[in-house]
Amino acid sequence: MCNYLFVYGTLLEGEGNHGLLHHARPIAKQAKTKGKLYDTKQGYPMLDIDSEHIVYGEVYEVTDQLMWKALDELEGYIHEGHKDNEYDKVVQTVETDQGEFEAVVYVASDRSLLHEFIPSGNWRVWKEDLLEGMLYFAYGSCMDNDRFIKHGVDQHFQDCLGRAVFKGYTLRYNHVIHDGGRADMVEEGGVVEGKLYRVPPEAITYLYGREGVDNNGYRPAIISVEHEGKMVDHVLTFFVLNKEKEVAPPDHYSTEIIRGATGVLSEEYVQKLIEQVHALKNSDVVNN
Repeated sequence: MCNYLFVYGTLLEGEGNHGLLHHARPIAKQAKTKGKLYDTKQGYPMLDIDSEHIVYGEVYEVTDQLMWKALDELEGYIHEGHKDNEYDKVVQTVETDQGEFEAVVYVASDRSLLHEFIPSGNWRVWKEDLLEGMLYFAYGSCMDNDRFIKHGVDQHFQDCLGRAVFKGYTLRYNHVIHDGGRADMVEEGGVVEGKLYRVPPEAITYLYGREGVDNNGYRPAIISVEHEGKMVDHVLTFFVLNKEKEVAPPDHYSTEIIRGATGVLSEEYVQKLIEQVHALKNSDVVNN
């Protein structure tokens, strides 16, 4: 039996039914699988099998049979092929930063519940009322106020709460375009420091455009970060959609990151950023 479980709704960390997974082993917080995500309008989503769209979620290892029984009860799964199943259970490939897994996924059986398609494939992002503004974690060039001034949007990023930390991730330059790499956070251990902002809706609209959300650049995600010794939930950030082999960023981009980080992030981390860019440039020279 497959012991890996892909979750994408109320079983996600921080959501209402996550407690059912209290003894499960977390494998990946950034995971994706094929499917179309729908809002049932009953407080939870439902994944419909589909090969053209992506759903984002988390992966856990579940070895306790009583836990599987509780999960089946939650999802309205009686047994395979039962006409009254609300969800069915399938095993399909799930992609993570650590590699691919074959995982159990609860998918739509009662299709009358598929009310509204969620284009982002992300239940947490869908739930957030972005029209009200929210907290935003910047870790790349969006830490640089000079860039905001250049784009005429600096007024939307004046409420900077200071340094925040995202644990379990490493900064990589694996969004590769014509002149070099752009920043991403990869789930491989480590720590990423960044700036925590409270931003209005206008800032979110700007960020969606700048990050190329509609052009397969970055995808929005809701995370939890540490700020002033406390965990802060419901924070918007962006991850690279299609991760490539890391390459050095162009000078103008790395300058923006260092300039934005200096004086807010820890001196140790800023130095690490500088050394990382130098190492990548040296590596590119050697490889070329």
